[in-house]
Amino acid sequence: MLTAKDVVSDLKQIANSRKAIDLQRFFKTGPGDYAEGDIFLGIVVPQTRVIAKKYQDLSVPEIKRLTESIYHEVRFCGLLILVAQFEKAKTRAAQKRLFDFYIQQLKAGYINNWDLIDVTAVRMGRYLLDEKSYLTTLRRLAKSKNLWERRISIVFTFAFQRIGELDPTLEIADLLLDDDHDLIHKAVGWALREVGKKDGPMLRNYLSVNVAQMPRTTLRYAIEKFSASERKKWLNA
Repeated sequence: MLTAKDVVSDLKQIANSRKAIDLQRFFKTGPGDYAEGDIFLGIVVPQTRVIAKKYQDLSVPEIKRLTESIYHEVRFCGLLILVAQFEKAKTRAAQKRLFDFYIQQLKAGYINNWDLIDVTAVRMGRYLLDEKSYLTTLRRLAKSKNLWERRISIVFTFAFQRIGELDPTLEIADLLLDDDHDLIHKAVGWALREVGKKDGPMLRNYLSVNVAQMPRTTLRYAIEKFSASERKKWLNA
């Protein structure tokens, strides 16, 4: 039977201590940083994906052992396996069990960096498409004191964008515009930029209403695909 120990063993065989140092610096793991104390093995994402695919039939209790690991890449691998199982789930009940587990791990503090969220939440957010109370869930996350819950609230809305529903992104963006963390500024700007790709007038209307209160980083991300002259106009607004 496949176990979490097997996954960890495979990951450790390709660990790279020099790369680990670079990753710990890149993901801000120093004292006072947003990922203080996180430990990396030094494994790049494509390598982790290969191992996750190998163990895609791992049981949920074994996935839990991975997602609660002290090692960043082990948690990431566990989440990739979880997402793969969610996407293959045959029933709504099976999807719910996996989505609820995902949220449980988020609230327990194990989904605790932007890469873990950005790679997985876009796909797990599909669960909310058929939930009548999806806005309640998104709003609750957006109002959380926890940085990662707030970030996941906006990233979840990408699932709605993929089916042409842009309003959830704008609603959650409204709740996050006054956030004081740079990682939220970037995520909201990224989400707004994607809205603009699908509906330029909608984004421009949103900017016209909110540009005065919008953090500079959010604005720069949101208008990234505009022409140079239009970017200058918004930045001077």
